[in-house]
Amino acid sequence: MLALPPRSRRTGNGLGPILRVPVLLLVLLLVLAPTARPAAAEITAEQVRKSIETGVAYLLKQQTKTTGGWAEHPGQPGGLTSLCTLALLHAGLPPEDPAVQRALAYLRSLGNPEMTYATSLQTMVFCLAEPEKDRLLISRNARWLESIQIAAGERKGAWGYSAQEGNGDNSNAQFALLALYEAEQTGVEISDQTWRLALNYWRDCQHPDGSWGYYKGFPASGSMTCAGIASMIIASGQLGGEAARVEDGTVRCCGQQEDDSDIQRGLIWLGKKFSVSSNPSVLAGRDGGASGTWLLYYLYGVERVGRMTGSRFIGRHDWYREGAEMLVSKQDDLTGYWKGVGHGENNPLVATSLALLFLSKGRRPVVISKLKHGDESDWDRHPQGVQHLTRFVETEWRRELSWQTVDVQAATVEDLLETPVLLLSGQQLLNLTRQQRENLREYVNQGGFIFAEACDGRGCNGRLFDQAFRELMRELFPDAPLRLLPPDHPVWYAQRKVDPRFLRPLYGMDACCRTSVVYCPETLSCFWELASTRQLPKYPAEVRDEIQACLNIGANVLAYATNRQLKDKLDRPQAAYSEGVEDRAARGQLYVPKLSHSGGGDDAPQALVNLLNLFRQQSAARVAAQRLLLEPDDPRLFEYPLLFMHGRRDFRFTPSQRKALGEFIERGGFVFADAICASPQFAQAFRREWEAILPGHKLVRIPPDDPLFTRAYRGYDVGQVTLRDPKLRGESDDPLEARLTKTTPWLEAIEYEGRYAVIFSPYDISCALENLASLECKGYVRDDAARLGINILLYALTR
Repeated sequence: MLALPPRSRRTGNGLGPILRVPVLLLVLLLVLAPTARPAAAEITAEQVRKSIETGVAYLLKQQTKTTGGWAEHPGQPGGLTSLCTLALLHAGLPPEDPAVQRALAYLRSLGNPEMTYATSLQTMVFCLAEPEKDRLLISRNARWLESIQIAAGERKGAWGYSAQEGNGDNSNAQFALLALYEAEQTGVEISDQTWRLALNYWRDCQHPDGSWGYYKGFPASGSMTCAGIASMIIASGQLGGEAARVEDGTVRCCGQQEDDSDIQRGLIWLGKKFSVSSNPSVLAGRDGGASGTWLLYYLYGVERVGRMTGSRFIGRHDWYREGAEMLVSKQDDLTGYWKGVGHGENNPLVATSLALLFLSKGRRPVVISKLKHGDESDWDRHPQGVQHLTRFVETEWRRELSWQTVDVQAATVEDLLETPVLLLSGQQLLNLTRQQRENLREYVNQGGFIFAEACDGRGCNGRLFDQAFRELMRELFPDAPLRLLPPDHPVWYAQRKVDPRFLRPLYGMDACCRTSVVYCPETLSCFWELASTRQLPKYPAEVRDEIQACLNIGANVLAYATNRQLKDKLDRPQAAYSEGVEDRAARGQLYVPKLSHSGGGDDAPQALVNLLNLFRQQSAARVAAQRLLLEPDDPRLFEYPLLFMHGRRDFRFTPSQRKALGEFIERGGFVFADAICASPQFAQAFRREWEAILPGHKLVRIPPDDPLFTRAYRGYDVGQVTLRDPKLRGESDDPLEARLTKTTPWLEAIEYEGRYAVIFSPYDISCALENLASLECKGYVRDDAARLGINILLYALTR
């Protein structure tokens, strides 16, 4: 452990040698850094981004200059061009990109529909790129697909290759449903009969073990089981259920839930057989061959199943992480293409497009997760509600998003932190174990956000849940009671204003620099459930207005909680836990405790941990990024050369605490502090207390040209920084927009015997490090907050 010199070492003037935590300390920290070869690194978001980028470049090089298409597969006019274009769009090319425009022009020039695969892919492209412009073509294709659905016989409800070719198979049937689903999202109405026939077909051809084959009775395969699961979800979802309905102009909630046991059996089979190196249980035949045949087609289906079911895991497999790792490793380094095994995927255009679809669609960031708790029928009363809310938010934010389900019985704090917003819903009492409750507390303390609703009203009775949730909040956060959120709180307008006719009471709990829990004691998810694109126009105007109001509330909460900034799906959050005395401090590591006080001494508990993690990455030093909260007069204070402090309220140290902190500075210690969200109350108290601790010394601004703001201590050039100053409501059309000002950093310091002994930022650093930018928080943007913090730590270690 690195410590200040004890009192017994004092010499000369009685104070002894003052420890400056000299350059030797930084050298030791670096020398003692681990030199063992690290284990193989996990796949990163940057690797995936580069992989997608090189795959896109390959497809663009293969585009035919004259027609704007790609070399077509025989018998499927426009099919391969549609597949390549779909991959490019999902990989991030905008519709206005010249290459996409040439491809769209080529697809529009083709004649009437002929083949199921080609027409389905073409329809999906039109729906994704410019649906308003291509509405007539989308409708034409949808009508044609409906017309060739097999209407009688053993395969009633399926699709073949065309009206004349094929007698119905699960691959063509899957593509037809995907196209019809996307068509209906653009406003093209598809008949209930089409969905009902398809749903009955897929139920009928499912194997007893939950799997599907290419035909009914054919051997199971992973690719066809993915097709079956996704098709069942689509068809049943479009028909709607009884969980929420409108009867005679009145909304009825908490009704009979749909039986999804067929889907669950399919997921169980897929979880047991899951692989990213082969298409499970593939046998010889149209859907089979050697190991690896139709692997990329299967992975394209895996992505769809994972996304549609809101599953991070299939079985015990993190499907996207494993699939991305495999695909990135198999990409051709020189050309950027993929090439699979067997008919179809041995064509690099097909293989590359399928790989890009998995990588790009599967990496959609998670915006909200449902918390699975208690009885299955309680936590998910309205199973399509979050899906519809996510779709609405996608249109509002103009980006592709995803949602997930998290099981409270299996989830760790790290698992919970994978999602920025956790939806807790139900009618009954919350039966959570002590560990599960503690995990929820840590989730919030480390930057997570709980959005809760009692399914109450309109046929629901959520009084037990309301009672249980309020008790849970009192237990977890006794110092931060739920309060009724006022009309000027951003949850009422962060995305859209809410129709005052349909306001619900919203309660909030403040933690970690913001409101971190929002609770509605009335049902919202019931109205989200009703927000189906195909059903919404059929409701009375007042019902539609109330559904929209509830969607707006949901979108406002998500916008406020995330600031529309989401983590990459591959980012693994690192939970920080308070350090116990018994396992404190491996030798040779730097520990930085946080000072405890009554002014919010741990109100941003993750801020210091995040800063130390960043410092460790930047310097390769041996730094322990663990939480340790110390009272100012704790005898252990002198075991640490650096202390961190922040807060947002007034506070006072006791005389004994002031004395201890003064001695800490005299013996060479260093204190780094900031005012959370630029709190004037904390800043005033901090200045008052430190001037009392060190009489005759005042906090004064560090000159903008000080070496601290340069690379002099192996840090960053931060002579210019960006200060975030949230706008007052009404100053901008976008409520989340803040005034960003380029300026010189404002840090204050107490100079003691030729060194800065205390450095204080009156503008926020902690919240920027802890969360994404808070709407109410004035301070430095995250990157600059981190750079300033690293420079301060480096200064303290080298002076």
